[in-house]
Amino acid sequence: MGGTLLVQAALAAAGCGYARRAEELTDRAAGVATNLRGYDDTHRTSFGPIAVDLARVVSAAQRGDADEALRRHLSLVRREAWRRLPAEYRGAYLVDVARAYLQVGDLRGAARALVDADSVAPAEVRCRPSARTVIAEIARANPAPAGVARLATLVGLTR
Repeated sequence: MGGTLLVQAALAAAGCGYARRAEELTDRAAGVATNLRGYDDTHRTSFGPIAVDLARVVSAAQRGDADEALRRHLSLVRREAWRRLPAEYRGAYLVDVARAYLQVGDLRGAARALVDADSVAPAEVRCRPSARTVIAEIARANPAPAGVARLATLVGLTR
C-alpha cells in the first residue's frame, strides 16, 4: 500500500509542477517495488515496478518532456507486466500517453493511443473529462483520424 501511495503522491506532485519532488517520490516507490517478492499484490493495488514505470512516463509528460515519456512508453508496453495490469489502469494510462503524443504534434500517435485505450477500457475514454479534452483536440484535425471521429461522436462532441 505504501508504494501505491508514493506513486499517487508523485503523480500529484508532477501535476502541480513539482518535478524534483515527483522524481524523489517515484524513486522511493521504486525502492519499495524492488523489495516485493514476485507479484505480491494482496491488496490488489497493481503496485510494482510496472506501476512505477507508468508513473515515470506520466510525470515526464506532465513536466513537458514528451520525448522522454514516449521513449519510456514504447519500451514499457512491450513488457509482460504491462499485459497483467487491470484494463482500467492501461486505459487511463493510454489517455495520458495520447496527451504526450499531442505535445510532440503526433496526431496519429495520439489517435492510436486513444483508440487502444477505448478498446481496453471504454469507460476510461468515454467518461473521463481529460479524455474528452484529448478527443476534442484530436478531432479538430482536418480530417480527424477515423477512430477519433467515432469516439467524438460516441461521447457527444459531434453529431
